[in-house]
Amino acid sequence: MNKKIAKKSNKIKENEPVGFIEKEKNKKISGQEYSAKQITVLDGLEPVRRRPAMYIGSTGADGLHHLIWEVVDNAIDEAIGGYCNEIMVELLPDNQVRVTDNGRGIPVDIHKQVGKSALEVVLTKLHAGGKFSHDAYKVSGGLHGVGVSVVNALSIYLKAEIKRDGKLWRQEYKRGKPISKVKQAGKAEGVGTIITFQPDPEIFPKIEFNWNTVLNHLRQQAYLTKGVKILVFDSRRPNDVTKHQFYFEGGIEAYVKHLNRSDKPCHQNVFYALKESEGIVIEVALQYVDDYKETVYSFANNIYTSEGGTHLLGLRGAITRNLNNYGRAHNLLKEKDDNLTGEDTREGLTAVISVKIRDPQFEGQTKAKLGNPEAKAVAETVILETFNAFLEEHPRDAEDIIAKCVLAARARQAAKSARDAVLRKSALEGFTLPGKLADCSSSEAAKCELFIVEGDSAGGSCKMGRDRQFQAILPLRGKVLNVERARLDKILSNQELKSLIIALGTNIGEQFDLTKLRYHKIIIMSDADVDGMHIRTLLLTFFYRYLPQIIENKYLYIAQPPLYRITVNKEVKYVYSDEEKDKLLKILTPKKSSAVTKKLAKGFVSKKIGSDEKNSEVGEEKEMAPGVNIQRYKGLGEMNPGELFATTMDARTRILKQITLEDATIADEIFDILMGKEVEPRKKFIQIHAKAVQNLDI
Repeated sequence: MNKKIAKKSNKIKENEPVGFIEKEKNKKISGQEYSAKQITVLDGLEPVRRRPAMYIGSTGADGLHHLIWEVVDNAIDEAIGGYCNEIMVELLPDNQVRVTDNGRGIPVDIHKQVGKSALEVVLTKLHAGGKFSHDAYKVSGGLHGVGVSVVNALSIYLKAEIKRDGKLWRQEYKRGKPISKVKQAGKAEGVGTIITFQPDPEIFPKIEFNWNTVLNHLRQQAYLTKGVKILVFDSRRPNDVTKHQFYFEGGIEAYVKHLNRSDKPCHQNVFYALKESEGIVIEVALQYVDDYKETVYSFANNIYTSEGGTHLLGLRGAITRNLNNYGRAHNLLKEKDDNLTGEDTREGLTAVISVKIRDPQFEGQTKAKLGNPEAKAVAETVILETFNAFLEEHPRDAEDIIAKCVLAARARQAAKSARDAVLRKSALEGFTLPGKLADCSSSEAAKCELFIVEGDSAGGSCKMGRDRQFQAILPLRGKVLNVERARLDKILSNQELKSLIIALGTNIGEQFDLTKLRYHKIIIMSDADVDGMHIRTLLLTFFYRYLPQIIENKYLYIAQPPLYRITVNKEVKYVYSDEEKDKLLKILTPKKSSAVTKKLAKGFVSKKIGSDEKNSEVGEEKEMAPGVNIQRYKGLGEMNPGELFATTMDARTRILKQITLEDATIADEIFDILMGKEVEPRKKFIQIHAKAVQNLDI
């Protein structure tokens, strides 16, 4: 309806409210009224399709895999109840996933309240399921009753097959809507549920299930559920099927041993306890290792609570109280001021705590944190009693644990003294920055970038080529300290890391404050050779172990300088990999590409430059075929400032790799293998992955 709006005078009548005039004006201009007609009611599963992130966290890789977890959780709940002992997960062609269990099978009889099969109700109605009644499940991971219905809503296709009473029942769905009614599809032996689903490309921009992510999650579930066998198949390539089987009779005690397999234990026996109190089942296992980090995983009804919660608070509090009480009673802690802090008792601790609770209160559908206050009290009481008994029964283990914690306390005091000396308040507030830092003129952190550059030579080129308005340069000399093998006091005495910490402005340890971060893009820029890769790994280890919040908030990047400079008939191109180089040469010199590639395969000619730069090698610009010149860069210092800016620092043309933390367990394990004290796991890792390494310059 198009109505002309008459022009009004700009004059405002005396005593007429200005706000009223503006509201009336806006109302007439919009041509709309806010009434019941504007209220939208979403039926069935439509809310899930409109706002999928509310139910699965995101539509990225985490959310995609969350679909599998939701279906598996239903099978695990059957196993926890004692109705299921085998679960099978299959990755199929066309991005399909099939989850099979030998539990009781979803009921298929008519639900009186709705007048439809219970199977259809469970798969098409939010907040419908057996998890709300304790008659069907004493405990479960499903809190809101939305799990499998959400998977149905976000799948382009889903098929449910139920085996009950000797019959096979089936129903198929498309984007959450039934294609047909529940019908009998033949006879069946045994009982169970089979869910096959295919994620919807309208919801997920990229559908690619990660085999290792699936394996690690299901291995974890097998540790947490004693006596259940989990079979995993990767059948996406029919002629190359991969199979894994997980079964752990030892439960979370075996899980702790698995986590510590590449570390040296501080004591022989693993503490393990399983007890029910006030309707809550507490299962906990722990062991200290000769390391400086804490590795603790908490679960509620087999759901990994990545942000911890009340049960984890109970565990930590009980451990600290137990060790202080035992140490005081046995004269291992003499002075009153020698009390161990929570920080002291967490150093080198590997622990897993799992609680089973009837009505879990999770924060959000993704269940990252447990909120039940009673879980803290029960966990603390149970662990105080059982861990104290363990210490009394194993006095040698108790002495070794307390000796480890006392050593951590001394290191904490030394670290505090070093931190106070190095990172005193005036140094941060007055911005007394390291002299080697070439800072940017802008103070707006969201726009500022810090390039951490290997060596003074590359640092000089970066300083000359950068955009001084928002790009800062911090050159580091040599290889920084391997923090995987060092405590905080040693880190703060390292000049290169000390300069980096002060430049970042966040402080470190207990005084870390992300709001004081001076740059929202921190870019590691190292040479494309073995030494450069090593320096990059050392820096990544430092950020992961001591400044993980920077990674979690996606402020850390790796620069990608070009590997080759290719000139074809005076036209210059920069490429970043051997594959890209070969592809470009085929385009630019189609008739000569085979000859060029053959000559390039023999490698490039290197030459020494300058008497005072004897140790730097430069790829010689050599004509490999008529009209084709190629230069292989080995170091950032080989590029002049203009080249370095254009290829690696210019926001319009550069390539940056953002460092993300997809799976903390895997990341922790990799850093421990690559940078830890034990040589044998590292040697094995290199032997397994050596053939996959490309562009290795020695």
